[in-house]
Amino acid sequence: MKIVAVTSCPAGLAHTPMAAKALTEAGKKLGHEIKVEQQGIMGRVNGITPEEAKEADFVLIASDQHIDGMERFEGKKVIKVKIGVALKQPEAVLTKCIEALAK
Repeated sequence: MKIVAVTSCPAGLAHTPMAAKALTEAGKKLGHEIKVEQQGIMGRVNGITPEEAKEADFVLIASDQHIDGMERFEGKKVIKVKIGVALKQPEAVLTKCIEALAK
């Protein structure tokens, strides 16, 4: 499955990259293609292009705040979770998202 995700916390210095790494590793471990964009004080890191968004099966937003550039995901299934959950239980988050899409 192709997944694009965005992580963002208020400062964007700690939880944002940590959740991005956790989701990336979990996606690979579960056998999915995943790209994770980080949004924070440094701006966008590893930005998702409109083409990547279009090709994705779904979009995962791991954040408790506003995400810039949501128009890229128009027409896509968008699933939102708290960043802390994505950080602590990335495999469970991805598995639940995929199960929800299968219904």
